[in-house]
Amino acid sequence: MARSARQSKILELISTKEIETQDELARELKNANFDITQATISRDIKELGLTKVLSPSGKYKYCFVGSDEQVISNKYITIFKEGVISVKPAINIVVVKTMKGMASGICGFVDKLNLNELMGACYGDDTVMLIFPTTILANEAVVTLNNMIN
Repeated sequence: MARSARQSKILELISTKEIETQDELARELKNANFDITQATISRDIKELGLTKVLSPSGKYKYCFVGSDEQVISNKYITIFKEGVISVKPAINIVVVKTMKGMASGICGFVDKLNLNELMGACYGDDTVMLIFPTTILANEAVVTLNNMIN
């Protein structure tokens, strides 16, 4: 569980901050109460398939870059499986309950899935809400996400 939580936090950090170096990432993770080594960070970066891209500010930062087909690695699926508690519909909204602190990483992963007509997604600490235009599309997404867990 610790590895999945740490990798979820890494995905959250690189999506919300311009992380330029492994040292910077290590500092951010330590501030978030993850006790890690440089070797662990290097391994996580490789496993998650992160790369450096030029940001609008002109700095190079870590980023997850999906392919055109949005191929989802087994690592992301493992984080999803271990981090999600439940996926339930609420009319045209899908509510995804997660382990505490994992909603950000789970939300980022779900965005990469390109679910049919997903209008938007938002998250708190342990909840992700996915908004669809219809109840039918929301229910289809629930089936898709639950199939990934099982």
